[in-house]
Amino acid sequence: MAQTTTTQLSISVVIPVHNGMEHLRHCLESLRASELQPTELIVVDDGSTDDSASIAAGFGAKVLSTDGKSGPSRARNLGAQAAQGDILLFLDADVCVHADTISKIVLEFLRHPDVDAVMGSYDKKPSAPSYLSQFRNLMHHFVHQNSKRNATTFWAGCGAMRRLVFLEFGGFDEKYVSPSIEDIELGSRMAQADRKLVLNPNIQVTHLKRWNFGSMMRTDFFYRALPWSELSLRSGQMPNDLNLRISQRISVALVFLLIALGTDLAVRWHAYFLTPLFATLFILLSDYWVEGSMNRSRTVMALMLAVLAVIIVLSYRYHMYPIIPTVLVAWVGLFARHRYACARRTWRKRTGILVGGYCLLAIVFVWIYLPFHPREYLFVLLLVTLVVLNEQFYMFLAADRGKLFALAAIPFHLLYFASSGLAFAVALIRHAISRLVNAPPEPSKVTLPAKEHKAGAAAQ
Repeated sequence: MAQTTTTQLSISVVIPVHNGMEHLRHCLESLRASELQPTELIVVDDGSTDDSASIAAGFGAKVLSTDGKSGPSRARNLGAQAAQGDILLFLDADVCVHADTISKIVLEFLRHPDVDAVMGSYDKKPSAPSYLSQFRNLMHHFVHQNSKRNATTFWAGCGAMRRLVFLEFGGFDEKYVSPSIEDIELGSRMAQADRKLVLNPNIQVTHLKRWNFGSMMRTDFFYRALPWSELSLRSGQMPNDLNLRISQRISVALVFLLIALGTDLAVRWHAYFLTPLFATLFILLSDYWVEGSMNRSRTVMALMLAVLAVIIVLSYRYHMYPIIPTVLVAWVGLFARHRYACARRTWRKRTGILVGGYCLLAIVFVWIYLPFHPREYLFVLLLVTLVVLNEQFYMFLAADRGKLFALAAIPFHLLYFASSGLAFAVALIRHAISRLVNAPPEPSKVTLPAKEHKAGAAAQ
């Protein structure tokens, strides 16, 4: 591709793709609209069975092939070895650059000759409209926007590196055969060698990936938390940055205490504890239920009806009758607001405050039914502590997507901490066993199911 702006640095864009032709098309269109055109565009087809390769060729890209599904690590390495630019810009096939993304990357290297690698962030406008897609991408955006500029890792979703430095470190570890932490592992090696990696939150791209509950859980446990924990244990380093900040580690510990205490209370008090707990969960997730109902998502609707049925049966069986209308009014109020209060921004804000306030009061009312015991108070205290500890994230969500969106995010955020903690526990056990038998642990070689091999690597 022709370079349209004079610069002292040439830049090669490398994009791995596997069966991601629709996302790839949007990605390449965004590159075509870039203020600064890259010196060359390389797309590496990683065993695609769709038209990804022909689409890339139609945009004038140099198309390479891994000759079968080999994973993004090998695909990126293959593209980097063929590249000629001073700077390698790695992009996932499911991201779209902004008009100034490449310009800001080049400017960062020009202004700071000692910088070896630069990475950016997802923006606040992911294309997939579903709740989980919005939540996941906003969480990634928040983490990168609030992390240290001097990074200790690398991100290949939108990350650039001096080509000679990349070759010096041998590129991405090809033992990671699925989209995983191959970029984090490379960044870790570079950080240990005192190379300078920079996170510039002003360098942003739009993420196109659509998340669902299954893909979220698989990614969190198998392809992010587990291999990242193994990497940290092998290296003996746990950086206080990105997803490994001290507040995040404390949150993981508190979630495990919450789960242990909740299990004990469920065994001890049975329905007298579980009924208010299910009611609280239903109210918090009302915004998520409503979206699923309006989009006719069978999975979400089935889960919603199942939880609602449990609440009604338990409330009736144990004479907690007021809980039933309290929960139903919360859901009906949100459903009515979504359907009738979206046209006018002012009215939407007012109804959001009204419905959100009712949901909070409903949760307080539901907690009145908790048995009067110090352990119940401790459970509530731990839950409130977790919310306060992550207050900045929830406030960010509330400011950007509304208070109801932020409320619905709490259960999913706690589930994320639980998944991360469980993965670390598994990694710790495996690490201890491997040390006992004097065999260093290998990175997890987990291959995604065929339907999960979407374009690009999973979000960090």
